[in-house]
Amino acid sequence: MDTLSYKTVSANKATVKKEWLVIDAEGEVLGRLASTVAKLLRGKLKPDFTPHVDCGDNVIVLNAHKIKLTGSKWADKTYISHTGYPGGQRSITAEELMVKKPKEMVRKAVKGMLPKNRLSNQIINNLYIYDSAEHNHEAQQPRTIKLNEIK
Repeated sequence: MDTLSYKTVSANKATVKKEWLVIDAEGEVLGRLASTVAKLLRGKLKPDFTPHVDCGDNVIVLNAHKIKLTGSKWADKTYISHTGYPGGQRSITAEELMVKKPKEMVRKAVKGMLPKNRLSNQIINNLYIYDSAEHNHEAQQPRTIKLNEIK
């Protein structure tokens, strides 16, 4: 006789239902945007969340060049990289990065909020960032959401 009335059901690749979501980043603060996008990519807001499975949604971020940073972070925040050669450490401020690669700023912020494992490398591929208000994913029929609606 089965005495358990509820059983824990783990999601797997075959049972996951992925949606396509659109977020407009115009006027949004970078950190708040990135944390919400990371939750959606990971699938933490779904009732069948499973930590070891990619059960998150596909997220499209529009107007990446219109994000905001609070305080004096445009000048103070630096992004550091290394070429791999001796003396190859490079640093760039947020203002310079926004001029060169505005999409990279959002990608780095979201990537930093994902877990540091192999699964996050798969999850970050579900993020699509665009500088303009148009995207080429109309065939997937994405649903537009506002950041204020998500808790």
